[in-house]
Amino acid sequence: MEEEVKSLNFIEHIIEEDLSQGYSQEELRFRFPPEPNGYLHIGHASSICLNFGLGLKYNAPVNLRFDDTNPAKEEKEYVEAIKRDVEWLGYRWDSERYASDYFQQLYDWAVELIKMGKAYVDSQTSEEIAEQKGTPTEPGEESPYRSRSVEENLRLFEGMKNGEFEEGAHVLRAKIDMKSSNMLMRDPIMYRVLHKAHHRTNTDWCIYPMYDWTHGESDYIEQVSHSLCTLEFLPHRELYDWFLDQLVSEKKLRPKQREFARRNLSHTVVSKRKLLQLVESGVVSGWDDPRMPTISGLRRRGYTPESIRNFADTIGIAKRDNVVDVSLLEFHVREHLNKIAPRVMGVLNPLKVVITNYEEGKEEWLDAENNPEDDSAGNRKVPFSRELYIEQEDFREEANRKFFRLKLGGEVRLKNGYIIKAESCTKDEDGNVTEVQCTYDPKSKSGSGTEESLRKVKGTLHWVSIPHAIEAEVRLYDRLFTDATPDGYKDKDFMEFVNPASLNKVTGYLEPSLKNAKIGDRFQFQRLGYFNVDLDSTDEKMVFNRTVTLRDTWAKIEQKN
Repeated sequence: MEEEVKSLNFIEHIIEEDLSQGYSQEELRFRFPPEPNGYLHIGHASSICLNFGLGLKYNAPVNLRFDDTNPAKEEKEYVEAIKRDVEWLGYRWDSERYASDYFQQLYDWAVELIKMGKAYVDSQTSEEIAEQKGTPTEPGEESPYRSRSVEENLRLFEGMKNGEFEEGAHVLRAKIDMKSSNMLMRDPIMYRVLHKAHHRTNTDWCIYPMYDWTHGESDYIEQVSHSLCTLEFLPHRELYDWFLDQLVSEKKLRPKQREFARRNLSHTVVSKRKLLQLVESGVVSGWDDPRMPTISGLRRRGYTPESIRNFADTIGIAKRDNVVDVSLLEFHVREHLNKIAPRVMGVLNPLKVVITNYEEGKEEWLDAENNPEDDSAGNRKVPFSRELYIEQEDFREEANRKFFRLKLGGEVRLKNGYIIKAESCTKDEDGNVTEVQCTYDPKSKSGSGTEESLRKVKGTLHWVSIPHAIEAEVRLYDRLFTDATPDGYKDKDFMEFVNPASLNKVTGYLEPSLKNAKIGDRFQFQRLGYFNVDLDSTDEKMVFNRTVTLRDTWAKIEQKN
């Protein structure tokens, strides 16, 4: 029992303490509250895993609530994308909620605050309000409209709701303390006028509540027990509690806000504004571009929900912000795909090999293991013929003893097939090798049981039979940014660090078993990496994305630098 307690993260310690102090198991409820103004990214995945993971651990309901209070930036497209991402990660919410469900209740409560003398309508410009806020070391100044009568405030606030005023003419502010050391407590704005259609309420409302006013009250309405936010909301907690202090009935559970640290990922950006800039500038093809850190981008690239959940579990929950190396995320996807991905052969930089002593027109089908990590995966048949493709980099005319691939006079084994020996090669007018002539040992076929088949050679190459090969577009994706912290410089724009080699499209030649692969299917191209079928694939043209290389190639590059 003591070991289990030691393994708890600090959020779980808080919950356990609350349970020991009088909370009942039935009172626990969590929520994941995204704003539908963009696609979810890997940072959101950690929050999703935290909240829904707590729901599973404590057998407690988890709401999916959309904090949709800004019609200028929010769209139904984003709502649907968020729901799709949460489901894909393997989670189910208890109740689908929207802050817009509570617009009337929030308005009624705001009226109550006005009547209590704790809110007022301010008619200053946003610039004037900002100027009067003061600084962290200097107190703010009270608005000249702070002493408006309750009657006038009620009349103006109703006029705001009824669309009688232009945007920016008035705002509703809470009346707290313009001298507070916490600048968020200096009469924060609760409502602003916006004449924009909302994705759910259309034009029913001309005023929209601000996040700080909406969030805690929404938690209270839904009877959320623990409202978990990222660390930048720590200063907001005082305001969260102040609003609840004014309105909460002690008969109902009072939600508790607690904060955890963001886990930023190296070689990427997660700001929705910056991600949108990448999309609008054409650096990427869209929110689901496989180079994007969005959950939809990772899904399209071939990441598995299990690998993302394992990544989130590994980095855990902390109290301080830090940057997690993207190689850890890549490690988890490699680890999972290694267990589940069928092995196939494909050649991406082809060099023709002709086996001169293999009968012309002959073909045979060799046994190949689908996945050595999965005993139930079985075998498949791979065609072999006189003419094959191997990778260009797997052949050299001359090479030192440390080169264990094909060279003139040298032998290698073809995966699942025969031992071949390079006898000669043909070059073009520029001196580039265009064809290698080889001989093969007919008795050396893998698995045949002959003495020759057990003969050891140091190199084993992947290959495809030219007459049987499928031609496909293969998209070789790499990290989108060359710098580990592209948005961490005051004097440089993050766009300066976009990796020009983040996408390379090549024509690949693949074994025919892939002909029936479906969109989303994942494979290991032996010796090359993990790939999946992209949604751009058609019956006429298959498209594959490289999910990740077999090894971390960036580690060596960064060591050199």
